[in-house]
Amino acid sequence: MSRTLVSVGPNASLIEGDLSEAIRGLKVQHEGEIEVAGPELAHSLTELGLVDEYRLYLHPVVLGHGKPFFAGPRPPLRLVASDRNASR
Repeated sequence: MSRTLVSVGPNASLIEGDLSEAIRGLKVQHEGEIEVAGPELAHSLTELGLVDEYRLYLHPVVLGHGKPFFAGPRPPLRLVASDRNASR
């Protein structure tokens, strides 16, 4: 969902209108995973009960401040796997 974009590239959907209705429609139309990025969108989807699984990819760089990924009450999380990627 964007407040400024008017188009997106392949394998992406620009959502307008009701977020809950749009995501539920995408889940029905597409088989497999739907990936989202950004703390505000993740928070909105969590509040709507539309997140089945979180996959967090961390790149530990300190840049100052930003928005927390879990903006509201943290959902009940359970670590099921972790992988470490080789550093560059």
